[in-house]
Amino acid sequence: MLLEVESTKTVQEIEKSFPEVCAKHKFGVLGFYNLRQKMNEKGIPFDRECLIFEVCNPQQANKILEGNIAISTVLPCRIAVFQEGGKAKIAAIKPTALLGLFPNPELKPVAEEVEAIISQIMNDLA
Repeated sequence: MLLEVESTKTVQEIEKSFPEVCAKHKFGVLGFYNLRQKMNEKGIPFDRECLIFEVCNPQQANKILEGNIAISTVLPCRIAVFQEGGKAKIAAIKPTALLGLFPNPELKPVAEEVEAIISQIMNDLA
């Protein structure tokens, strides 16, 4: 259900290369959240590094949305970059797992293609 890659890079190095790596795979970064910063702004002490990137390929998203607009509830795809056990990790929920929440098995090939690209992006970032 989860794609996860360990990296030898720092969270900051991964953050810096993120837009370029996504663009190489025809994905764009739609949103970005620094979870530590957001939690601290809300008065909740949170010391761990955790960045969340929302990414999308508009052509792929359109195929999915034409099949079932309700799938918009799990779009765009999210990739998290965080520090755990002294290592940077990159993780995302498998698009095929998310698609399994909906009654649209005919969209599985699109989800599989997106999943393969997300996996490539994560490996390139690492």
